[in-house]
Amino acid sequence: MRLVGFLLLLQVSGSAHSRCFCQVTGELDDCACDVETIDGFNNDQLFPKLQTLLESDYFRFYKVNLNKPCPFWKAGNHCGLKDCAVQPCSPNEVPAGIRSASHNKYSAEANEQLDECEEAEHLGAVDVSLSDETRQVLSDWSKHDDEAERFCVVDDEASPDLQYVDLLLNPERFTGYKGPEAWQIWNSIYEENCFKPFSIKRPLNPSVFQSSSGSEGSAFYSWLEGQCVEKRAFYRLVSGLHASINIHLSARYLLDDSWFQKKWGHNVSEFRQRFDSELTGGEGPKRLRNLYFLFLIELRALAKALPFFQQTSFQLYTGWPEKDREHKEMLLDILRLARSFPLHFDETSLFGGDEKEAAKLKEDIRLAFLNITRIMDCMGCFKCRLWGKLQTQGLGTALKILFSKQQIEALPTSSVQRPSFQLSRQEIVSLLNAFGRISTSIRELKNFRRLLAEEP
Repeated sequence: MRLVGFLLLLQVSGSAHSRCFCQVTGELDDCACDVETIDGFNNDQLFPKLQTLLESDYFRFYKVNLNKPCPFWKAGNHCGLKDCAVQPCSPNEVPAGIRSASHNKYSAEANEQLDECEEAEHLGAVDVSLSDETRQVLSDWSKHDDEAERFCVVDDEASPDLQYVDLLLNPERFTGYKGPEAWQIWNSIYEENCFKPFSIKRPLNPSVFQSSSGSEGSAFYSWLEGQCVEKRAFYRLVSGLHASINIHLSARYLLDDSWFQKKWGHNVSEFRQRFDSELTGGEGPKRLRNLYFLFLIELRALAKALPFFQQTSFQLYTGWPEKDREHKEMLLDILRLARSFPLHFDETSLFGGDEKEAAKLKEDIRLAFLNITRIMDCMGCFKCRLWGKLQTQGLGTALKILFSKQQIEALPTSSVQRPSFQLSRQEIVSLLNAFGRISTSIRELKNFRRLLAEEP
């Protein structure tokens, strides 16, 4: 199989620069937007601002449990490759304000009096009058409400198994993790969680690659186009996420691993193997178009989340008031820019028709994506697990925002009132970093186009 792939690569490499397969153009399916508009908006306006924000303390430290057992099958031994390892933070490396977990629970005035509030165990006058039993019931209700809205698993922040990871020191890149175990992850996602009957063969499914044919690809897309817009969108989101991850791995590939240096950079051959139309049976360009669809969905979620982040009670709390205010304004500037995008995805086109049927379909999709986030705990590579959990959690948070219109519109004007919509710090950090990964992928496509054009 490897020899066949290599020969195909040699066959098409000479002409790749004259027929740039990654030059995706035109309108996207189920959208009123085109690729060119997204390229200009992301590369020229959004990407630089977003990268600066993600380097700030609030967004670079992600709290995650990387030691959860796989809930679906007996996972093999953890990856022994050194590049699969994740280096967690020691307690003194994480800003005290982040460790205090007061990012969005208190008003600006309360944050200024944090020590005094902590001594009082953050209990207000009303809470003091409640019995422990009643307080626990209210806590359980709140937890149930949060979980009922979520499209992703969020690790319990009170768990001792959670650790802080500095995302800038543990970047997403090629680790060498591949083969049957890695493909089992994606096969489980596509074959068991994308509403596809087993009789319909997915194009380039590794388990049936030798028997794959153009007719199977045609049958798959005929089936997909016959599905409701919601299920088509779900598949395109998963495919777009897969494409984005593959672009990251191709753009930060280990090019040189000598005893005195490690060199990471763009691997055009790897990129071509994953996306060239001839090497992928026409799948590559479809995957790239799904990446743009994913961008639109998450961009729309950011735009809709603006009222939540505009609340005076919301703080990007790290313990450094001046920087916190600066970074909040930077975040709001990005969200306002997202809102100004002229061709947003129209989420009202989803879950229409009969109210009961729409509610059931929405719940089916929520549970399917929730399942996908659990599959991330089956990865043997810890760095892949880290970024897989973050990006699926970020997309799950975007879906939660997208379908919480009424709750967001009902946000209280006073910090005394109980908010109708909430996001945990994990959700906020994953939302922005996940979108940062997609934004980076679209920017990297521009780099790969240039590199392909420069080839002799």
